[in-house]
Amino acid sequence: MYTVKSILLSSALLLPAYALFAQTKPEDTEVWTPVPAVVTPGVGTAPPSDAIVLFNGSNLDQWVSDKGDRPAPWTLQDGAMTVAKGKGAIKTKASFEDFQLHIEFRTPSVVKGEGQGRGNSGIFLQEQYELQVLDSYENKTYSNGQAGSIYKQSIPLVNACRKPGEWQTYDVIWTAPRFNNDGSVQSPARITVLQNGILVQNNTEIKGKTQYIGKPYYTKHGALPLMLQDHGDLVSFRNIWIRKL
Repeated sequence: MYTVKSILLSSALLLPAYALFAQTKPEDTEVWTPVPAVVTPGVGTAPPSDAIVLFNGSNLDQWVSDKGDRPAPWTLQDGAMTVAKGKGAIKTKASFEDFQLHIEFRTPSVVKGEGQGRGNSGIFLQEQYELQVLDSYENKTYSNGQAGSIYKQSIPLVNACRKPGEWQTYDVIWTAPRFNNDGSVQSPARITVLQNGILVQNNTEIKGKTQYIGKPYYTKHGALPLMLQDHGDLVSFRNIWIRKL
């Protein structure tokens, strides 16, 4: 039962909040600077206006062989570049730290092999951390090695693969690791990946550089190139662009 005393007490408790609200104007919480830069979106999967185009289908000028400062040895045909089996990985001439990446890939339409021996390649962020490329359409392998995985580290949320021979997309948000002066990790790398528009890695923490055998670990580094793997399968890539963040 309410009494006059309880009503007065409740009113007194509300007064400070009400008084504060009464003294606040809409303008008090408006922030006008800095003004975000204007970026014109691309149509479809075309690059936005502030992107660095790493491959547009016409040449491999932005890439070199991982075996030294030599021209990238991969095959260029019909607007795509394809792994030249046995000639090694390729990497960008430029180095990157935090970025947004768009890349399209296609595994061979003629299926050969199974498991890890089927449409295998990889996208190495900063040369060290592998986002797996694999034909994982009705192809069983270890879960942390299928397409969309951070190889040998993080299983994708779902299998979002298209059929062999169809073009697929990865859209990646990459936050590079930061290191203390003594080489210890200040903050680990993190990655978000959409495969064919479907979330497969959600702000995933990277445990260290990719290892085929053994546990991942970090080695201090700064900005590094993007690298595409030659795993012996004729995987193709096209429409590669990146935005520094």
